[in-house]
Amino acid sequence: MTEESDDGEIPQLAEQRDVETVYQPAEDSKLLADAVVETIDPGLRVLDVGTGSGYLATRLRNETDADAVGVDLNPEACQQAFEAGVPVVRGDMFEAFRDEAFDVVVCNPPYLPTPPEQEWDDWMERALSGGEDGRAMVDPFLDGVGRVLADGGTAYLLLSTLTGPDEVRAYARERGLDSEIIAEESHPFEKLLVVRFRPGP
Repeated sequence: MTEESDDGEIPQLAEQRDVETVYQPAEDSKLLADAVVETIDPGLRVLDVGTGSGYLATRLRNETDADAVGVDLNPEACQQAFEAGVPVVRGDMFEAFRDEAFDVVVCNPPYLPTPPEQEWDDWMERALSGGEDGRAMVDPFLDGVGRVLADGGTAYLLLSTLTGPDEVRAYARERGLDSEIIAEESHPFEKLLVVRFRPGP
C-alpha cells in the first residue's frame, strides 16, 4: 500500500513491495501530483492513466475529494493501486472508458528516450522506456485523451526536456489541444515539466 506523510512527501521505496515490477513514486510523481492538486476543483471525475502504485490517484482522492480511478496494463500495478484504495481497471489507456467520462485526465508516462535495440521485456522497463524519442506513450495519450474528456475538461501530462516538449505541444495542437506549462523542476540532466492540455475552441 502506498503511504505518504501529511505534506505529500514521497514514501520510502525500501518499504514497498514489488519494486522491481511496479513504478514507485519519485520526484516526477510528486511534481505532477502537487501541480494537479493545486489547480483542480474538488470532487471531479479523474482518470489516472498508467496509475502504477496508485500514488497520484490516492493523493487526488485524499486532497481534492476527486472521484479518481486508475488504469494500467500491469496486473501487479493494478493490485498495488487497489490495495491503496484506488478503483482500478486493467486496460490500455482509454479503451475501457466511454466518451466524455472524465473531467480530468492525468498521466506520468514513461518519457526516457530508449535505444531501439532495447527490448521491453518486463513491466518495469515498460514503465521507464519511452521509445526512441521518449514519446511512445505520450503521442497515443494525446491522440485519445480528447474522446474521454467531458466538456471543459483538462488533461495533465508530465514531460521531460529529453522528450522534446515543444514538439509534444505542437503535436497536441494538431489534435485540437491547447497547452501551457504550469510547473517545472530542474534536475542535473533534464528539466521536468507539468503541461496542462485543454481542447481548443
